[in-house]
Amino acid sequence: MKARLSPKLVVGAVFVASMFLNIMDATVVNVALPTLSRYFAVPVASVSGVVTAYLVTLAVVMPVSGWVGDRFGARSVVLGAIGLFTAASALCGVATSLPELVVFRAVQGAGGGLLIPVGMAMMFRAYPPAERIRANRLLIVPTLIAPALGPVIGGLLVDGLSWRWIFYLNLPVGVAALVFGALFLPHGSEHPPGPFDLPGFLLAGTGVPLFMFALSTGATSGWGAAAVLATGVAGLVLLALFVLVELRAAAPMLRLRIYANRLFRATNLQLTFAGAGFVGTLFLVPLLLQNGLGFSAVHSGLSTFPEAIGGMIGVQVTSRLYKRVGPRRLMTAGMCGTVVSIGGMAFAGPGNAAWLIPVLMFFTGGSFGFAFSPSQAAALATVSAAETSHASTLLNTLRQAGGAAGVALLGTVLGATGASSADLGGYRLAFLAAAGLMLLGAGFSSLVSDADAAPTMAEAVTLAA
Repeated sequence: MKARLSPKLVVGAVFVASMFLNIMDATVVNVALPTLSRYFAVPVASVSGVVTAYLVTLAVVMPVSGWVGDRFGARSVVLGAIGLFTAASALCGVATSLPELVVFRAVQGAGGGLLIPVGMAMMFRAYPPAERIRANRLLIVPTLIAPALGPVIGGLLVDGLSWRWIFYLNLPVGVAALVFGALFLPHGSEHPPGPFDLPGFLLAGTGVPLFMFALSTGATSGWGAAAVLATGVAGLVLLALFVLVELRAAAPMLRLRIYANRLFRATNLQLTFAGAGFVGTLFLVPLLLQNGLGFSAVHSGLSTFPEAIGGMIGVQVTSRLYKRVGPRRLMTAGMCGTVVSIGGMAFAGPGNAAWLIPVLMFFTGGSFGFAFSPSQAAALATVSAAETSHASTLLNTLRQAGGAAGVALLGTVLGATGASSADLGGYRLAFLAAAGLMLLGAGFSSLVSDADAAPTMAEAVTLAA
C-alpha cells in the first residue's frame, strides 16, 4: 500500500494538516484571552504572554530551520516538529498556572518555527516548477481557512466547554498527521548544511525577540515608553549587525544573498506587504465588530468566515489562468482588489456592518487568494534545489515579520486615534492604512517578470512508472 501513495499527496497532506493547526492555533487563542484572564485571576495584559511567547519562539526558531532541515533531514525535522507541537498542545491543555501555559506555548512556537519553512521546502521539492500552481491549491487551505475558522471554533469551545479544549483540539489531527507521516512521508534529497552559524544565531536569537516585543507592546504601551524604545532600538541594532555578519559569513544561517534573485525578491516583498495587510485586517475586523459595534465573539467570527470561501474561489480561478496569463497580472489584479475591499470596510457602521463586513470579507479573501497563489507558485521558480530550504526560510521569516508589523501598525493607529464605540473614526483610518499596505504589495507585484517565472508556466510532464 505504501508504494501506491504519491509522494506529492503524502507531503501535501501532512504539511497542510499540520500547518492548518499551526495557523489556526493563533486565532483560536486570541478569542480565549478574556477567559484566561478570569480563570487565572490576572489582568488581560498579563495573559498576552500566551500569544507573544508563541510568536517570539516562532520567530527565533524559524531562521535556523533551513540549516536544521539540511542537517537532520527534512522528513525527520517535519515529523519531530509535528510531535513537538502536538505534545506541547497537550501540555497547554493541562497547565495549572499562567507561567506553565506561557512556557508550553513557547514550546508550541518552537515546533511551528521548524515546521513551516522545512515543510514548505519539502513541498516545493516534491512538486517541480511546472506543478507548483497545483501545489498552491493545497497551501491556500491553511492560509485562508484557518485564520477565519479559528475565531468561530474558539468562541464555541470557550463558551460551550472550556478554554482547555482549544488545545485538546490539536491532538487528534496532530497524532494522525504524525502517524501518517511516519508511515508514508518520503525521505527525499538532502543537501550538505555547512557549519552552524553560531554568531548569526545569537544575533538573530536576541534581536528578533527584542524587536518583536517592541512591535507587540508599542501599540498598547505607547511607542515612547522606555521599555519599547530600549527593546526596539536594541533589536534593530542587533538585526543590523546580523545582516552584516550574514553577508560576510561563508555559511550563513540566512542566505540573504538569495535576495539578489529578482523574482524571489519581488514576490517576497509582495507577500510580506500582502501578509501585513491581510493579518492586520483579520486583527481589525473583530475589534470593530466586538469593541466598536457590540457584536458577540461568535457573531464576529461568523462575519469573518466568508473570507475563507472567497479565498478558495479566488485560488480556483487563478490556478486555471496562471499558465496562460502568468503571475504578474494576476498578482497585481488581486492586490488591487484587496485595496478596494479593505478600503470599503472604512465605511462600515452600525447601520450596515452586519451585512457589509461579511460581503467585503468575501471579496477580500477572493482577491487575496487571487494574488497569493501565483505569487507563491512563482517565488521559488529560479531558486536552485540546494537553496530551496534557505529560500523558504527567508520567505516565511519575512512574511511572519510582516504580519507582526501590520498588526503593530494598525494597533498604533487605533491607539493614537482613540477608536471606540463612541467614535469609529479610528477604525476607519486603520482600515485605510491596511488598504495602503495592500497598495504597496500591488506595486511590488508589478515588478514581477513573467519571463522569470516561465518554468512554473510550462505544462507538467507525467512520466510513466
